[in-house]
Amino acid sequence: MKTRIITGIVAIALFVPICIFSDYVVFPIVMAVLSAVGVYEMAKCLGMEKKWALTVPMYLVAITLPMIGYYQFFKSLRIRGSFFLGICMILFFFVLIYSLAYVMFRKNQDKIGDVLTLYALFLYIVGCFTSIICIRYMAGGKYVYLLVFLGAWVCDTFAYFTGRFLGKHKLIPEISPKKTIEGSIGGIVFTIGAFILYRFLLFKIYPELNINLPYLLVIVLAIAASIVSQIGDLIASSIKRQYNLKDYGKLFPGHGGVLDRFDSVMLVAPVTYIIFIISSVIM
Repeated sequence: MKTRIITGIVAIALFVPICIFSDYVVFPIVMAVLSAVGVYEMAKCLGMEKKWALTVPMYLVAITLPMIGYYQFFKSLRIRGSFFLGICMILFFFVLIYSLAYVMFRKNQDKIGDVLTLYALFLYIVGCFTSIICIRYMAGGKYVYLLVFLGAWVCDTFAYFTGRFLGKHKLIPEISPKKTIEGSIGGIVFTIGAFILYRFLLFKIYPELNINLPYLLVIVLAIAASIVSQIGDLIASSIKRQYNLKDYGKLFPGHGGVLDRFDSVMLVAPVTYIIFIISSVIM
């Protein structure tokens, strides 16, 4: 417990400045590194971390896409969103073809099902971390992207405490024995409250802000974020249970690896981005 608390304090002390100075390239670099480490942890989970011929292209794309996502919005080198989407599709398709070719040239020494499983999870991890970058550097994203972390961590924290004090009915005991329905509901309720408070304080501190963030959208985001953050957590737990792992890695002593610490954050990012894209069209 002591190690877990110390690691948490150190992580917060490092992460807060990164968020404060997220206008600079350090933020996408951190996201790119986390993306690549996350892919490595998943490869290790599947027992493929030493298959460098297969995994190196995945690591390179995992680093590249968040950086391209950053330069998509960089003022001196603005890349159109449709062009960026095209780059994503080309790189993802290239890795897919490469992975299938790898299986073929290995003459079935590796099972195609295992390789495709790694590829699918590679898509999931890289897509999620790239979504964080896209949210941060879109119009008004400087104030919106924090909702991704706020939603995931508030839900996780208050779902735990609500479940501990009020939990009676198990949510999915086969995957996560300690999670309860009451805890899940508590996480959703507190996330809605946190989002509303964030929106209130944001416009109280910066009344001149010109971003489209009505309370209705904030509530929709809170509900979606709290639900998918729990799903992301359960997905990560399910994979670990299938492969008999306690933690994905040891990057954060007492907390595990990148996928252990960001499992709930990762799925919130693309969902938040999609909701904002849809809201920009509707509103």
